[in-house]
Amino acid sequence: MNTHNPNDFRYRVRRSDDMPTRFERVPMAVRTLSSNALFQGEHEIGIEHHGALYHLKITRQGKLILNK
Repeated sequence: MNTHNPNDFRYRVRRSDDMPTRFERVPMAVRTLSSNALFQGEHEIGIEHHGALYHLKITRQGKLILNK
């Protein structure tokens, strides 16, 4: 089972100056692309990463699958 929570990576913890033991969550800027812009009408694209080719596919259910 996947326990990954994507929201864990969207915030940077910053120490508050008024209380040394208190931390606040500050949103991080994440570059976002729409799947329409990536796929441009296709159902599969290739992604080259460090010399390896990965395949990103849209399933019949509309989900994304990344395979090496």
